[in-house]
Amino acid sequence: MKVIVIGASGAVGKCAVDELSARHEVIKVGRSSGDIKVDLEDVDSIRAMYREAGKIDAVVSAIGHGHFGAVHEMTAEQFMKGIDHKVLPQVNLVLEGFDFINDGGSFTITSGVLNRDPIPGGSGAAAANGALDGFVIGAAVDMPRGVRINAVSPEVLEVSRQKYDGFFRGHVHVSNAAVGLAYSKAVEGCLNGQVFIVD
Repeated sequence: MKVIVIGASGAVGKCAVDELSARHEVIKVGRSSGDIKVDLEDVDSIRAMYREAGKIDAVVSAIGHGHFGAVHEMTAEQFMKGIDHKVLPQVNLVLEGFDFINDGGSFTITSGVLNRDPIPGGSGAAAANGALDGFVIGAAVDMPRGVRINAVSPEVLEVSRQKYDGFFRGHVHVSNAAVGLAYSKAVEGCLNGQVFIVD
């Protein structure tokens, strides 16, 4: 298969690349590095990415960030960071990708743990993750031509433990291999409209 991985150089994206590249042609995409560069907050840039890649069998998105802070101190602008930088870019990857995805292909987007296991200051991220999970479940019933859509929702990666030190007390940190297998199930499996939780 020909697979695009967006966010390929990030910690989560590398899990997908490592797992899928042994069996498939993987096109690495990122904002500043990769085989193709894209600004995911610009729909025209997303369209240009698809035109450059051509027909594909699978799209994997492992991108996004948002604001962390106490809800009673959060502004509307801060809340929208999760929507603008995590939800809309991944939704637009799906909406703009239908002309390029082959029959029976798949879209896999990435949400995360905080809408099911919250932490202090994580309500913005929780809302973004919940929106993405809901989009996948709702969109699955409308997908054309046998195309599937799923989400991978991982706990914090073991390799990111130091980066998030102090924020995820008591959370189990998961291995790259475990997260990679979730992307394998989404891309190479048969399920549709699923949120693959990696705890």
